[in-house]
Amino acid sequence: MIRIVYISLVLISTVFLQSNAQTFNEQAFKLSRVYSSIISYYVDSVDEDQIVEHAIIEMLKKLDPHSVYVTKEEVREMNEPLQGNFEGIGIQFNLLNDTILVISPISGGPSEKVGMMAGDRIVRINGELVAGKGITTTQVRERLLGEKGTKVIVTVLRRGSSGQLEFNITRDKIPIFSLDAAYMVDKQTGYIRLNRFSSTTIQEFEAALNQLQGSNLKNLILDLRDNGGGYLQESVFLADHFLDSRKLLVYTEGLKSPKMEYFASAKGDFKTGRVVVLINEGSASASEIVAGALQDWDRALIVGRRSFGKGLVQRPVNLPDGSMIRLTVARYYTPAGRLIQKPYDDDFRGYARDLSNRLQNGEYFSADKISFPDSLSAKTLLNKRIVFGGGGIMPDIFVPLDTTNYSEFYRDIIQSGVFNRFALTYVDQNRSQLKLKYPAIQKYKSDFIITGDILENLLSFALEEGIEPREGDLDRSGKMIKTQLKALIARDLWDTSEYFEIVNQEDQAFQTAVKIISDKSLYDQYLNSR
Repeated sequence: MIRIVYISLVLISTVFLQSNAQTFNEQAFKLSRVYSSIISYYVDSVDEDQIVEHAIIEMLKKLDPHSVYVTKEEVREMNEPLQGNFEGIGIQFNLLNDTILVISPISGGPSEKVGMMAGDRIVRINGELVAGKGITTTQVRERLLGEKGTKVIVTVLRRGSSGQLEFNITRDKIPIFSLDAAYMVDKQTGYIRLNRFSSTTIQEFEAALNQLQGSNLKNLILDLRDNGGGYLQESVFLADHFLDSRKLLVYTEGLKSPKMEYFASAKGDFKTGRVVVLINEGSASASEIVAGALQDWDRALIVGRRSFGKGLVQRPVNLPDGSMIRLTVARYYTPAGRLIQKPYDDDFRGYARDLSNRLQNGEYFSADKISFPDSLSAKTLLNKRIVFGGGGIMPDIFVPLDTTNYSEFYRDIIQSGVFNRFALTYVDQNRSQLKLKYPAIQKYKSDFIITGDILENLLSFALEEGIEPREGDLDRSGKMIKTQLKALIARDLWDTSEYFEIVNQEDQAFQTAVKIISDKSLYDQYLNSR
């Protein structure tokens, strides 16, 4: 164990810190001496692994908010969404009334290939009864995930079929999608929403863009709200699609890391046409690289609220037991030289509270509550508009957080899962009729209505969970409840793209983007304002 600690420290020092050899040897010996003394002489028995992990964690805490230790279990969980796949049977499921309900088999996945269908209820896995046993989502995943090539027997009940159906499924690699939605808003404007920057993001984006271009795409709304980032290289590839060859996209630099510049290539499928990028306080890191590059080159208008403000670059350092540290090695800068990283103090408590402080300070509701020092200002590279660094990307058009339709009842049915469970139940009971009446999303979007009866059933469903609207709640939130319920039903009938196609109809930031991108004179006016 002492040798493992020593080797890990040598690796970190040699590759990243390049410390003076004599100083390093002294400090490494000091740390090793403390550890060996504890193991050899401490009055009680100690957990050696825990001591080492705690020491690493505390060391990293002294650096910055994003240099962190990651256990080997967390490494596996962290890599899944970024690598863009996992291994299992390939279904989207939810737990409804203590039963595993298949929302949909993933297209091309093992479950779809053997004939599993949306609405199937899984009652046994490898012969084990799982219905009515209080099984958790984690326990379902433990039973259905597994190495590629291994087999699992899944027994289901299906409406309209007598008896139980048994499927022998061979597990395979299952994609995790970073693209939530892609559709045409009108005859010329498309919409693409990305939830992360994973190893498959560009492949997904290009496929969606190609599909929209087949529908006469001229302008694009790129939604990066609540996209916390991911691989820097993927954000570079995405920005490359919009900018001309040899334009600087981003550069990184650190005390021990030489300056690295990333430039646009001659490739790229959307170098002309109006672009609006949607961001908010949940847009971070790779999302800010894209937004910053397009804003600095006056290639897009940024709409929404100030982004998170993460401009630190981490490099993984693998440790012998499968754990790792993510060590900050550089900062990244936009083409105009802006550092987007927001300030942090030594103990990082203010940093951790930053988003809640923004809410309390009123920043989510008024752009006037946001102030940047003049020393952090820069100018865009073509139109010379004033932009700021030092705390996220500030949008060109600010859209406040809309809480006018928010009520405690709406909050309660969302947080308790009542909303989602009711939508699942409704679709489960009416799937065949709904699909027959609304074969495509456009007909559903225009014709399907949340009637008074459906709303009353939702209220009864909530009341069974002990949730009851207070006076004025329905007057305040009724429209939003109907929109959200219609969207959830659409998601369960089709997919997440159809969900966003519904909710965006009432989304202020999205509607602002549509208004601006549809009016060339208004778009150009914002793009040339100083």
